Amino acid sequence: MFRRVVSLGRKAGEERQIAAMSPSPGDEAPSPQESKSTSGLASVFKGLAGAAKLTKSPPAPVQASGPLINAQIAERLNVTPAVLRGIPQHTESFELLKDGSMNERVAAANALRRAVADNPLSPVLDIWYAAKDLVDPSNPKAARYSGWELLRECVKHSSSTDLERYEYFQTISADANPEDFHLQLGALIDLTNHARTLSGFEYDVFPLLSKWLQEVFDAVRAARGAAKKSRMKGKGLVTGEDRNFADLFGFVTDVIKFNFNVANDDAAEALIDVLLEICMNTSVEEDLQACISVLDAIVTFGAIPTDKLKSCVQVLCSIHCLVLPLQKDAWHTIGMLCRSHNGQSTVRLLLDVLASIPSNADKNKDVVREVRGALSVLSRLVSKSSEKGYPTVPYGLLVDGLSTVVKSTSAWKIHLDILRLANALFRDSQDNINNMLIDEDWTPIFDVVVTCANAVVTLLAEDENTLQSLLTLGGTNSSEGMLAQELSKLIRRLEAILLVETTVVIPKQEDCIIFFTKIYSALPDSAATLVLEHFKKFRCCSPSDPLWEANLSLVLDAFLADRKRSTAVRLRALQAFTEVYDMIELLNDQFDSNFIPELMMRLLTDVAGETDILLLQEVVSFAATVASTASLDLFDHIVTTLWGIIETGRLRSPISTSLSHVPESVSSTQHSRSPSNQSPSNVVARGYVQVFLRVLSYDAAKATQLLRALVAIVESNTSETDARITAMQLLFRLRADWANRVFVTTHLETTSLADSLYRTDESVARKVAEEASYGGRAPRGEAAGSARSSRGIPLGQGQMQDRGHPSRTASGSKWAAGTYQQLWMLSDADALPEAPSRAASTVLYCYTPNDTTEPDDLAQAAVLRTGLWLDAILNILQQGCDWEVYSFVLIHLPSQLSNHAIFLNAIPQIQELRRVICEQIKMNKFQEPPNAYGLRRADIAICLFHSLTMILSYHKHFQKAEEDEIVRAFVHGIATWERSAKCCIHALTICLHELPSSAGKALVTILQKMAQIITQPHVAMHILEFLACLSRLPSLYANFREDEYRIVFGISFRYLQYVRGRKPTYRFREAPSHPNASDDLPQYVYTLAYHVIVFWFLALKLPDRATQVGWIAKNLYTDVDGSQVADEQAELTMDFMQRVAYADVDESTADPLFTSERFGEIIKKRWLIGNAIVTIEQATETGWAQITKRQPSGTSSYTIRELFRPPPPHHESARDSHATSANSVLPNHLLVQLLSSIPQGADISRPVPLPDDDTVNRAIRMFDHNSTVDGHKVGVIYIGENQTNESEILANITGSGDYVEFLNGLGTLTKLNGATFNTQGLDRQYDTDGQYTFCWRDRVTEIVFHVTTQMPTNLDHDPQCTLKKRHIGNDFVNIIFNDSGLPFKFDTFPSDFNYVNIVITPESRASFVATRQRTPKDVEESFYKVHLMSKPGFPEISPASETKIVSLKALPDFIRLLALNASVFSLVWAHREGGEHISPWRNRLREIRRLREKYGPRTTPHGPTPSPPGTALGHGSTPVTVSAAQLEAARSGNSVRDSFSSLRRASVATFWTASTSEPNTQSHRSSMLSTATTDNTEITTINALDSLVDSIDFSRWST
Repeated sequence: MFRRVVSLGRKAGEERQIAAMSPSPGDEAPSPQESKSTSGLASVFKGLAGAAKLTKSPPAPVQASGPLINAQIAERLNVTPAVLRGIPQHTESFELLKDGSMNERVAAANALRRAVADNPLSPVLDIWYAAKDLVDPSNPKAARYSGWELLRECVKHSSSTDLERYEYFQTISADANPEDFHLQLGALIDLTNHARTLSGFEYDVFPLLSKWLQEVFDAVRAARGAAKKSRMKGKGLVTGEDRNFADLFGFVTDVIKFNFNVANDDAAEALIDVLLEICMNTSVEEDLQACISVLDAIVTFGAIPTDKLKSCVQVLCSIHCLVLPLQKDAWHTIGMLCRSHNGQSTVRLLLDVLASIPSNADKNKDVVREVRGALSVLSRLVSKSSEKGYPTVPYGLLVDGLSTVVKSTSAWKIHLDILRLANALFRDSQDNINNMLIDEDWTPIFDVVVTCANAVVTLLAEDENTLQSLLTLGGTNSSEGMLAQELSKLIRRLEAILLVETTVVIPKQEDCIIFFTKIYSALPDSAATLVLEHFKKFRCCSPSDPLWEANLSLVLDAFLADRKRSTAVRLRALQAFTEVYDMIELLNDQFDSNFIPELMMRLLTDVAGETDILLLQEVVSFAATVASTASLDLFDHIVTTLWGIIETGRLRSPISTSLSHVPESVSSTQHSRSPSNQSPSNVVARGYVQVFLRVLSYDAAKATQLLRALVAIVESNTSETDARITAMQLLFRLRADWANRVFVTTHLETTSLADSLYRTDESVARKVAEEASYGGRAPRGEAAGSARSSRGIPLGQGQMQDRGHPSRTASGSKWAAGTYQQLWMLSDADALPEAPSRAASTVLYCYTPNDTTEPDDLAQAAVLRTGLWLDAILNILQQGCDWEVYSFVLIHLPSQLSNHAIFLNAIPQIQELRRVICEQIKMNKFQEPPNAYGLRRADIAICLFHSLTMILSYHKHFQKAEEDEIVRAFVHGIATWERSAKCCIHALTICLHELPSSAGKALVTILQKMAQIITQPHVAMHILEFLACLSRLPSLYANFREDEYRIVFGISFRYLQYVRGRKPTYRFREAPSHPNASDDLPQYVYTLAYHVIVFWFLALKLPDRATQVGWIAKNLYTDVDGSQVADEQAELTMDFMQRVAYADVDESTADPLFTSERFGEIIKKRWLIGNAIVTIEQATETGWAQITKRQPSGTSSYTIRELFRPPPPHHESARDSHATSANSVLPNHLLVQLLSSIPQGADISRPVPLPDDDTVNRAIRMFDHNSTVDGHKVGVIYIGENQTNESEILANITGSGDYVEFLNGLGTLTKLNGATFNTQGLDRQYDTDGQYTFCWRDRVTEIVFHVTTQMPTNLDHDPQCTLKKRHIGNDFVNIIFNDSGLPFKFDTFPSDFNYVNIVITPESRASFVATRQRTPKDVEESFYKVHLMSKPGFPEISPASETKIVSLKALPDFIRLLALNASVFSLVWAHREGGEHISPWRNRLREIRRLREKYGPRTTPHGPTPSPPGTALGHGSTPVTVSAAQLEAARSGNSVRDSFSSLRRASVATFWTASTSEPNTQSHRSSMLSTATTDNTEITTINALDSLVDSIDFSRWST
């Protein structure tokens, strides 16, 4: 049994050893001298406090020597005892035992031991007496061992009396050799039958055990100390004393278990004293566990004496608190004690420990230990339910005790235990609130917790860490970490309690919230949210609450100002503050005048250091709201305080967009434009903008101050980039109306420029698709000379040449992957923080004339110094800056410059801006785009040219030399950068009207530059449009010489050759944002080139026209490879030139008075002569005749008379006797005499008589119905103020004075009723479309304007104005005079036929009344924005495809030219899918040819009459040469040159260097044929060409 008990005890010890931390190898046990001060619970406390560590004794294994009780023998002795009356066989041994030598006695003792064991003898007492002295401590070890073994066998004798047993006990209890204690203890165990039988010595056992416990403990301490000193490193030795100590504790426990009733109070107290002393002086867990086991046995099988209850409780509580591996064992004993009759006494003792704590408790370790132990047990106790027999802990006494403790000590471990106790109160073993709290006030316990958590709260208030981060970083090893852990548990528990609104919790919510407010720095965001929600729900920050100021301060300081808080919590706090602010503002009269400003100042305290963007955004937004209505002092404070954020941002690294820090994300408006990605400076900038938008209409002082701040942000290169962009988003939207009142526009008119710099979603998508299409292609290093231009280069490549195809890496371009972070896009919906008002400011002006006195009601008005803004722009352009800022300026500057009024007080800056841009263009000194963007210098130059185009409209403020410099800049850009040619040509078109003198001086240079870029087909139509415009301004080229005229003609000829030579499958595409007209519809270039030739032939002086006919004819009929080619338009051109070469007269018409009544009999006869229908009406008798010549280009009538000389008298008449008069003439006579000769040449020149029948008459009438000019119809629509609806606009019957002035210049007011010209659908009989309209006509073109204000309006019968809509809805081109003050939308007038809307908008908007109050001078000096808007998919075709600024003086002519070109193109565009537009001239020519085919001689045709290229993507009948068969056979497939390549090789210079002399002509031919095959075929072709030219060059025989 003993072995079993010991074994179980050891097993339990081993398990505890495994559970606990083993001592480090090499640790030594304290010496006996040291154990007094470093062992026991005192040392345990010290160890947990950091002074010493609790050690653990190794388990005691079974002893190797000194055999213990043989279990089998013991069983036999107990079960089958035998009584023997004599021992004759052992007499000798007995005698030797008594009288033998020591060795003999030892041998005899061993023999008798076996005899006694095997055969129970009686009496054994005699044997024991004989051997008793063997156990004497002075005897040798073998003798003592034999003696003790014999004694153990003797005491087992069952027949021993109590007296004998007592004798044995006396021997056993006597002092023995310490080495024999295990034998001594074994003998006692055997004597008591393992503590079950104490008869004979009942009352002596407990004192003996107390004595032995003390002695053995002393011995084991000494042994441990010695063993520790001699222990080898890494090995632990178990001493015999340790085993003895363990066996003794086991025996003591058994004695208490079976016989504690024999122990009196003194004996029990003595035993308990020894146990407690051991506990206080040991540092070995096994010792403490053994003591606990003994105490547990006492509590279980007896009772602890009252006098020792307090000591036991204190020691057990200390172990429970300090020795974590034994906490469970200690609690088991304490629990048993609490559930015993001493339960309430135990609770009272625990509470007394708390209540009686001295004031200097921190200096007394024993007091600290006791308090901690009490707190540890109370924490466990309060979590138990009273239903299980545990005593109830009085809440009041507990809280009082805790309050006393926290007042008396600052020991963090005690505070930690109190926090654990508090957690136990709010979460019992069933996860419920302890019953003792239900009806109690929670405030006292919360106050105690606040004190205990003060260290953590203070640390968190001073540090940047949160409670969670403190737990994560510090863990549970530090004091703060452990305190934070318990505090966090309590907070989470209270959060859960508050979220469950039960009848128990609701009354306590206020207590919990107050507690949270006291530890606010330790609150997690979830708890802080609960506090803020409670404040909001119960209006705790409202002035109605007595503590509202304190609560508001808490919200500001504890939650809003705490930057460790999450954004959501801080936003809630800000919301609470703003709600209170709004309420206080309503009750402003009840507060001190400084209260609100001070409150706002508190909110903005240290805002410069704020890094939470979302919160800062809301703070700034609120501050902006306050500043909008605040006093000027508070406004200044807010603006100045927020400016601190700007200054702080300048010290930080700004948002970088430099190429050295290129992010890998795709540039996109997802971009970079997330609210959380913006800089603090940008938030402030948006706040400034927000305030500006709000105060613009009523507070000029604030607005001007904000303008200066925004300009300062833009101007400084140290400002954050996104903040600069935000400021510019407003500054570039500033506009002024006709009265110089400032407003903010939302319509920027910058889409095209933004598209060119990839600042629109569409352009980015297009670029990505373009780059993706090149991803799989091989490098094209040889493509640099290709004619195909590109919009950009692959991102990541270096600076590329401006011409040619971009080179690529082998891997292809990766623009789609994105290598540049874009901070803005034109499509940004949040460019401004709020939508601006459409109304102009009534207090902020951009300009005040010096002689103007402000009216009284404008006393608060101010002038906005926009010159500061232009200075900032100048600084950016000159000094350079971040690409994001620079690109923003490039794109938005032209649009703002188009508003003259906004810069009326910034003329010096405008002048300087002109100088800077001209200089940068001239010197090529402007900033380069980043390589990663795929842009080139040409893109930057184009943007600068657009700005310069707007600047030229300020020409009245420039000197003549400065105007010349502007023109030179545009001329410079024509050929310097390939893609800049178009915008420069457009700008020069404006210069023709606005700067005629400067443009005139540069005309020759302009033409030469255009000739240099003739190889760029995408500018063909723009050059031709420029030349067409120039032809109508004769004052500019009045001094042109012949070679200069020939430059114009040469350009036109080269484009004709280009169009003729285009193969049907060849397509050139530059991939711009709009389709290329030259590319998609070469017919337009073809038509335009012929128009230019016609216009410029008319521009020639009359004496010089005939000298150019031969040269023009030769080039009209010459293809790019030198072969002959002819088409209808060439024939028509020659026909027209024939009509005007020697006369500048209008068309003539037949004399209506040439009748038979006046002239006698008249005979009419018609002939086809060449490409003309000649009608001769001959008066047969009088000699008068009327000749009408109908040509494709016009009709001429002549009345002539052949004056007959009277015959002499001797003349005998041979006339027919039937003649009735002296003279008789037929029409054929005049034809033969004047219009034909003999012999006749080619069939084409031979007259073909036409019969006088109905068919011919009808054909002639149809011929006459074809006009001799190109007719066009253009709608003109006036939009009044704020009008957007179609029917509302069409209902207008009048317009502004500017509109009327414009109409008067656009055309001539013409009466419709009875009109003989083509009125393009307007009624000529009943005035249903009005009585008058405006028309315009020159020698080849006629435009009828469908003016809606001239048409009748009857809203009663036609509320939708459908009668007007039927005209403008069918017009390809409409002119929109937009006085609405709103941007015009293309779909305002839905129609399938409206291709183009030319929108005219005043550069400064004006109201309906204002337009009628303007003086004639104002009207004369006014400027207008002109923008040609086209239907989606329609190509760019006009100088006004980008907005241009034109003066009212030049406006009508400019608009008329735009409308004419747009109408021509629209006619071509409308027939692009098949067929072609046939002009009136071509109709007339085809009518003549039909008559010839019907009535002319039948001859073998040489081939079909060639036609110009078709309109459907260049498909059409190919021009046929005279010797086409020979040419086709002579040249191989590889020698056929593309027209474009030929266009590049054949310089237009040949046209102005060629002379009419034969050598020069031959030289010209040689130049044309330098790369062609030189065989007889070509020579034949040239001879045929000469023959053709000779046949059509009427100047050779008419001169």
